[in-house]
Amino acid sequence: MMIEALIAVALLGALVTFVAPNRIAGKLAFAISLIPTALALWLFSAFDGSGNALLGGELAFSSNVEWIQFGDYTISWFVGLDGISLPLVVMTTILVTLAIVSSWTPIDERESQFYGLLLFIEANLIGVFAALDFFVWFIFWEAVLIPMYLLIGIWGGPRRKYAAIKFFVYTNVASLVMFGAFIALVLGLGDGVTSFALPEIADAMVNGGGVQTALFGVDPGTLTAIVFVAMFLGFAVKVPVVPFHTWLPDAHVEAPTPASVLLAGVLLKMGTYALLRFNFTMFPEQVEAYAVPIAAIAVISVIYGALLALAQTDLKRIVAYSSVSSMGYVILGLIAYTEFGVSGATFQMVSHGLISGLMFMAVGVIYNVTHTRMVTDMSGLADRMPVAAGVLVAGAFGYMGLPLMSGFYGEFTIFFGAFGSELLAYSQVFTALAMFGIVIVAGYLLFALQRTVFGPYHLETDYEIGRAALHDIAPMFVLLGLIILLGVAPELIFEMMKDAVTPILETGGGL
Repeated sequence: MMIEALIAVALLGALVTFVAPNRIAGKLAFAISLIPTALALWLFSAFDGSGNALLGGELAFSSNVEWIQFGDYTISWFVGLDGISLPLVVMTTILVTLAIVSSWTPIDERESQFYGLLLFIEANLIGVFAALDFFVWFIFWEAVLIPMYLLIGIWGGPRRKYAAIKFFVYTNVASLVMFGAFIALVLGLGDGVTSFALPEIADAMVNGGGVQTALFGVDPGTLTAIVFVAMFLGFAVKVPVVPFHTWLPDAHVEAPTPASVLLAGVLLKMGTYALLRFNFTMFPEQVEAYAVPIAAIAVISVIYGALLALAQTDLKRIVAYSSVSSMGYVILGLIAYTEFGVSGATFQMVSHGLISGLMFMAVGVIYNVTHTRMVTDMSGLADRMPVAAGVLVAGAFGYMGLPLMSGFYGEFTIFFGAFGSELLAYSQVFTALAMFGIVIVAGYLLFALQRTVFGPYHLETDYEIGRAALHDIAPMFVLLGLIILLGVAPELIFEMMKDAVTPILETGGGL
């Protein structure tokens, strides 16, 4: 019941924080958040699972209890972890704890509600990565939207209502498309499945012959293709990839810094995680059939996202568009359908979560002091804020793939796996184009650093600049330490990821 304990502590902590006085809400939420973090780290140390959760692997910390009988189908409380989901759960708990600490300076109103929403979103994020019944998973998936909508809409910037509504509409419509497609898949499987358990549905798709029943006059083969495309589009909005990315910059710019940390660090990974769990695990034939257009989308996202970042003068928008580019690398690794490609993409999910969280925290610390995020409004910050500026530079080099940092290992394994892909036609061309994105990334990050961190001191706003508070700096050093740790010792999580990825490739012909 350890997964249940993780979720329950976060939910109960959210309720307690909601009713706590504002003056103690931040410290209380931090203390409560340490419990899920400690539990997640213990789960990591005690992990004894093997294989893939959907393909007959040995689950760790699993529970499976029948819940609702829905016609001929059973809905169960079914949770468990494998080498793909466990690192994401650990990352989630760490980022929530650090996001709470980073909130102490900028959040000065309705604190109890703010911190309660952070803990509530943590509970649902853990559920997304741990749930193995579709209905339970979908409940958690949708419940994540509510607190993020409120975090942006209440504590966001001047255009917060527009950004919050745009975020909710985009992601909720995408969820409805994905939900309808999956229900059509279950109905198309007919007597092949009797529940909404993801392992049973995956087995029916991979080993049971797939969709056998025509639905609405659509033959099984066409229905399978429609479901694959619809689910891919639904998840692509959450990633997001071009051209479904337009909600992300607005959400990031208007969101308070802690919400941006979780949005980039964890919520975007929901999309890539779901693509791996559903599309790339359950539809091996469709993965091969649509490999080239998916790879094209990935490369376009890498280059177009980087070019958009290059054109920005708002530090938050620069980091936001760079997330679009980084997620393109993840999609490329997945569609490579090789051991290093898919494992590298999974590793990059964690790596980008840490690096993007660090970058948004650094930008937030600078904004707290200068009250501006515009590159043209400031320069020479290293002279007045040496520690914060140094961490920002370190995070930028992590984004650029500096060796001995996690970004390097994630990108290297993706490129290595994609270049040698046999499933993906023109794999060398796609890989070369994606690698060019690193040059653009270096261009816009070095431009931003040169203008803001180095050079003679200048600030357009009338604020005195001093060293940032310890509670603003400490979370960034924790993230920087983790980025370096995974860069120096990637096998801490890479081996368990590879163990969970291998069955997907064996059943889909990737090995």
